[in-house]
Amino acid sequence: MQLIDGKAISAQMKKEIAAEVAQIKAAGGKTPHLAAILVGHDGGSETYVASKVRTCEEVGFKSSLIRFEDNVSEEDLLACVDKLNNDADVDGFIVQLPLPKHISEQKVIEAIDYRKDVDGFHPINVGRMSIGLPCFLSATPAGILELLKRYEIPTQGKHCVVLGRSNIVGKPVANLMMQKGYPGDATVTVCHSRTPNIKEVCQSADIIIAALGVPGFLKGDMVKEGVVVIDVGTTRVPSTETKSGFRLKGDVAFDEVAHKASYITPVPGGVGPMTIISLMRNTLLAGKKEIYG
Repeated sequence: MQLIDGKAISAQMKKEIAAEVAQIKAAGGKTPHLAAILVGHDGGSETYVASKVRTCEEVGFKSSLIRFEDNVSEEDLLACVDKLNNDADVDGFIVQLPLPKHISEQKVIEAIDYRKDVDGFHPINVGRMSIGLPCFLSATPAGILELLKRYEIPTQGKHCVVLGRSNIVGKPVANLMMQKGYPGDATVTVCHSRTPNIKEVCQSADIIIAALGVPGFLKGDMVKEGVVVIDVGTTRVPSTETKSGFRLKGDVAFDEVAHKASYITPVPGGVGPMTIISLMRNTLLAGKKEIYG
């Protein structure tokens, strides 16, 4: 069993991006600028945004953080999105999800200029991805593909089972895994809460990408020997062993599955760091106007 080290790969990519940014600056080019909108004080969102801002500093980007209280009106939030759309200095920006119940996430996502949508959530980017056109790829799926590529894990003709059908991970990663090329060319099955025979489907999988948000869902008796397991789950569960009083738990029962796997991602330290670095890569592409001129 080999552990897929997302921390190490993301650190390597961080160096690559920082080197490119240094070259751009040395040649008198514009420093890539990522902005983030954060609504309210959700613990998970605070942590994510803080590490995005920190990573921006590490790779030499300019970053802006715009905060709103969770009682902000939808109108005010959309006005802020519009302002960022029209700010020539901002290359890309994100609105950290989830948003409070009174705000339509879909409306906000669609209001973002797709040429600045470095999260890859806008229907134009999602549509372009699904037909294989250049676009901003959703950060977590892009990070997963990067891990497969850098560990040279074969995907062609393999049976890839995706657990979960969210718009943020499940659907896009299933789409990417079946596209022509590498990583891709896999035969993809998507399972979800209404799939009756999940165990049997998983047992036939060469690659399992678990993105259900159900801690410890994938058990040892659900996988075959030599399976490649990518665990996207990050559920906070109470813990007496940590200072914060909680720890992150993946969708995979790691101890049961690891000894059967050929490759497996840990939680934390697997897919998580790749999500943030993929967002940085999208911002660099936005800054260079590489996808949309």
